[in-house]
Amino acid sequence: MKVHVRKGDNVMVVSGKHKGKKGKVTRVLPDEGRVVVEGVNFVKKHQRPTNKVMQGGVVDKEAAIASSAVMLVCPKCNEPTRLAHKDLEDGRSIRVCSRCGDVVDK
Repeated sequence: MKVHVRKGDNVMVVSGKHKGKKGKVTRVLPDEGRVVVEGVNFVKKHQRPTNKVMQGGVVDKEAAIASSAVMLVCPKCNEPTRLAHKDLEDGRSIRVCSRCGDVVDK
């Protein structure tokens, strides 16, 4: 399944119990069609002490949410937007904000 956002994109959650929250995409799981967004969808995980994590117990961690529940936030107009794709002369395809027409890719 193809996901419309990439790691490092700023997104806004548009549906579900976290609707309206903004955050940065930290992980993309394209096989599952899900993304992990910073500061969104915290779950409790019972962590066993290991050599890496000496302190065990219940920890909060961010869980994945459906990629269809997030929209990219345009860096120029600062609004959630759909993406358009534009082909360049050299054959590359870039992502473009469909609201203001600004290039999203760096």
